[in-house]
Amino acid sequence: MMLLSNHLCFKAYAVSRLITGLYKPYLEKLSITYPQYLVMLVLWENGKISIGRIGEYLHLDNGTLTPLLKRMEKNGLLNRIRSTDDERVVLISLTEKGAALQHKARSIPEAVQTCIDLDEDRKKQLMATLDDLLLTNSDSKI
Repeated sequence: MMLLSNHLCFKAYAVSRLITGLYKPYLEKLSITYPQYLVMLVLWENGKISIGRIGEYLHLDNGTLTPLLKRMEKNGLLNRIRSTDDERVVLISLTEKGAALQHKARSIPEAVQTCIDLDEDRKKQLMATLDDLLLTNSDSKI
């Protein structure tokens, strides 16, 4: 029988929306969206990085990232520059404004975590399961 409750895709979608919603009030204070926050996390961790590498981290293609990055550049959070080694490669780096946002965002993960009723062991188990799904299916065209 085709029951919605039997579909893993629906459960993953619903949980994703739930978690994204938990982040929303915190991110609104920073004037960024959840996808922009994910890009910022990659940049805070890696510094200057190519669009392709950001896409690998976030499991997003260039067509999805480019408009997102353009909006972030327009908002003064990052710079997009062509690599001097290879003109096909666009490098992304933080502006001072983007780097300063990291300090303001430091409390967000803990604040969101307090809204999610999972003890540390269950959280680690869930993270491991999600990592397994991503690793074993990263080449699949889902």
